[in-house]
Amino acid sequence: MQVGSLDIALQRKAIKNLHIKVIPPDGLIQVSAPNHLSDTAIRIAIVQRIPWIKRQQKDFANQPRQSARDMVSGESHYLWGQRYRLEVIERHGKHEVKLKGNSKLQLFVSAGTSKARSEKLVVEWYRSQLKNRLAAILENWQKKIGVQVDDWTVRKMRTKWGSCNPQTKRININLELAKKPPECLEYILVHELVHLLERHHNERFVSLMDGYLPNWRLHRDLLKKLPLGHDDWKY
Repeated sequence: MQVGSLDIALQRKAIKNLHIKVIPPDGLIQVSAPNHLSDTAIRIAIVQRIPWIKRQQKDFANQPRQSARDMVSGESHYLWGQRYRLEVIERHGKHEVKLKGNSKLQLFVSAGTSKARSEKLVVEWYRSQLKNRLAAILENWQKKIGVQVDDWTVRKMRTKWGSCNPQTKRININLELAKKPPECLEYILVHELVHLLERHHNERFVSLMDGYLPNWRLHRDLLKKLPLGHDDWKY
């Protein structure tokens, strides 16, 4: 759908309300509309939200992005908001990734290892770091909120930091959060767990977030200011 100069990705679904999203990193406008809603009504709703849409797109355009990683010694990598310099060490034997002190990320590989293989090793290391921390805080927050997830996964996600399916009680967490300060992961986890009590971003949802994590807005705003993954959304 075209509304003025805006290209709209429109999806019609068996839902009650119309939802408008501006999706990073490119500011794509996605509209989910009830099947019964006319095109005219959809256009009116979009026009009313144009100032908000423009602000979101501007924020995404101005948000810094990480450069692509070449997996060579000296480049920067981040874990829990802290910068580490990569040190590639060629050796025989097991490939692995280790932290050395507070400043180095060591990547042990055999001679001739491809960039793609090195990248995969680092990705899986990030995944293990995020899973370990998530498992450590999940039980505590489930008790505080009074909910229980049936399953959770860590995934590469292009458009969301997390997601929740209240029906299956399943949550997904973006792998990129391993690079961000720990409070960002905590905010996203609480956000998704609260969706098990209230699936919509309404006043009740905000009230629940205020009760469980009073500083959640600070963590949300911090996450918005930090660099996004580089353009192809891979490590």
